[in-house]
Amino acid sequence: MTDGTGRSGPRVLVLADDLTGANATAVRFARRGMRTLVTGGPPRTCVSAPDVLVLDLASRHLPAAQAARRVVAGASVFPDAPLVTKRVDSTLRGNPGAETAALLHVLDARPGPPVRALVVPAHPEAGRTTEGGVHHVHGVPFADSEVARDPFCPVTSSCVVEAFDVIDRPIAHVPLDVVRGDSAGLARALCDPGARVLVCDAVTEADVETLALAAAAAALGGELRWLPVDPGPFGAALVGASGAVPAGPPVLGVAGSLSRLSREQVSETQRRLGARWLDVGDAPDPVRVAADLVALARTGAALTGIRTRVPDRIDPVRAARLPVLLGEVVKRALAAAPFAGVYATGGDIAGAVCTALGADGLAVETEVQPLVVAGRLVGGPHDGLPFAAKGGLVGDTNAAVACALHLRMSFTVQAASPTAVTAREIDDGRR
Repeated sequence: MTDGTGRSGPRVLVLADDLTGANATAVRFARRGMRTLVTGGPPRTCVSAPDVLVLDLASRHLPAAQAARRVVAGASVFPDAPLVTKRVDSTLRGNPGAETAALLHVLDARPGPPVRALVVPAHPEAGRTTEGGVHHVHGVPFADSEVARDPFCPVTSSCVVEAFDVIDRPIAHVPLDVVRGDSAGLARALCDPGARVLVCDAVTEADVETLALAAAAAALGGELRWLPVDPGPFGAALVGASGAVPAGPPVLGVAGSLSRLSREQVSETQRRLGARWLDVGDAPDPVRVAADLVALARTGAALTGIRTRVPDRIDPVRAARLPVLLGEVVKRALAAAPFAGVYATGGDIAGAVCTALGADGLAVETEVQPLVVAGRLVGGPHDGLPFAAKGGLVGDTNAAVACALHLRMSFTVQAASPTAVTAREIDDGRR
């Protein structure tokens, strides 16, 4: 790929509306191991092309027509970039509608299948969420937040669709219950032939990752192209889900809790992630089960694991022995195949797994949900391995899905050697 002058081009071209947003977006790609360059113009001194080029167009405070022209110029820098994304402000200030409309016209004129804009304005890490088509800042509709009083870009509505109603294409809304529903229903919503712009709800990082996985799957047939419109998280997730970044090995799950909630959480991983689980009784053979688990891990599922299926009345001796046996299964599986991390539900199970792996403890990094913690093992042969643990009675139905997605991201960050470079090269003549 070149820019027409013989220079090698990036795999992803991100068009941002200001420098702060450009840098924040670059970090999301760099986390996934992609060499990422932020610049105000075509890089003139790079020895080799970055994987991701983030152009700061400084268009947020411009009149809509001028901002649109700047987007068109930015898109022409590397016209052969396989993926172009529109970075918009996480509170939708500026000209998101006009800039997206201009970019859609540019991409429509290029060879290839029809282009659809996938608008995912959520940035959960920053407290930006979308539900019911309404965008929130730390739980407050953003028209009612401090952001609304921005002297340069005042906000008058919290409705995301209204921010894009200048686009001359049908706009559809994908609600949160569809995002969190079965994969077939989400696929139908994303592939709706009557919509060219889709505004998607998302409240958590898991919602964003789920949308990315579904969008990547929908594009596999080659019958449509996506224009991601977001503040960074979704675009980077879509690139990862599309295979531009190696997906990595699966998460290893261990579900030892007998609670109904834990069973529902496991079922949710099957429904949303295509997870594959082995059922074991109260006296599993670690050698055989580990071998079966390793074979299952090679099927390409995002999560493979073992779950207990034991009678309501279990012998106390066997009950005490079960966590030890499951820990031995995990130890043997990790010795035989790579895994992105370990998710353990049931306090006794999590403790037994840590012991079996020779860990001194868990360096806790975050709380995926209340009382659902994640971090990395400390000490032993698996030092640094991403690990998430929860009790059998904590977390909502999506807890296991959220843990699996978090562990896969943690593994990607650990395995990668990201390079994010800021090179502010403003071409005053162009502007």
